[in-house]
Amino acid sequence: MNFNQQIISKNQQIILPLLNQKKVTLFIKREDLIHPYVSGNKFRKLKYNISEAIKLKKKSIVTFGGAFSNHIAATAVAGKLAGLKTFGIIRGDELGKNLAQTLLENDTLRVAYENGMKFNFVSRELYRQKNSFGFIEKMKNKWGDFYLIPEGGTNCLAVNGCKEILTEEDANFDYICCAVGTGGTISGLINSLKKHQKVIGFPALKGAFLSEEVKKYVVKREHWKLQKGYHFGGYAKYNEALINFINSFKEQTGILLDPIYTGKMLFGILDLIAKDTFKENTKILAIHTGGIQGIAGINQQLKSKNKEIIKV
Repeated sequence: MNFNQQIISKNQQIILPLLNQKKVTLFIKREDLIHPYVSGNKFRKLKYNISEAIKLKKKSIVTFGGAFSNHIAATAVAGKLAGLKTFGIIRGDELGKNLAQTLLENDTLRVAYENGMKFNFVSRELYRQKNSFGFIEKMKNKWGDFYLIPEGGTNCLAVNGCKEILTEEDANFDYICCAVGTGGTISGLINSLKKHQKVIGFPALKGAFLSEEVKKYVVKREHWKLQKGYHFGGYAKYNEALINFINSFKEQTGILLDPIYTGKMLFGILDLIAKDTFKENTKILAIHTGGIQGIAGINQQLKSKNKEIIKV
């Protein structure tokens, strides 16, 4: 994978009875097809960060994440492709007590491990201090000089990468929709909007802090909003209705969604369409930000509870 290349994803139209009934056009930008692991917004966020690390002659990357973080897996794969060592500070010290067992049960960490990432499992209390000067200095003493990428990958370089998601051909859409985690992707989209367009973000987690995070990176204060009613209880939370929706959507469209981000976004978009939130002849573009690799871990959880799994 060449991190200097310009990648343009195809837009796939969604055909559903509801859309025909409400006279609303919906397309999905297939960012998930960029790469099996460095896909969607992960490629966009890492693109300029990888280039910067190389430019600064860094030999390694350090980043943060939870046990099922798409960002952790993507960083490990991207680092290997770029010839950089990767280190992951993982929330949950219990995961490091039996690494072999953890890797057996966790596809995300196994992918990262198999692509050369070294782990440092820390307690949740210590993890909350990850941005402190003392914490970073300890990491430098342990791993030497490194390039630091924040949790979720969001920084100014990541936002610049996400600006490249939209192309001139996307100017005919009225609304751009995306899932929101740390705010980097939606910030890039807002910064590349045309004057007539609006962005709707669907947060995957609870909390009122996201708006302030987005405002740190955007040059436009208008033409965007966060639709906060579709987080399904918070980050990595899901229920039977969401799993059923994901399976039904895959059956009808051939597009696989994940239950952390894109599944919640599409559930929300179609629910808003059903409630006549959008007027007739509205054109919507939803960004598929990837995250498919995390489904294996979710399915393991579902199987352990004898619940319906996501059909891949």
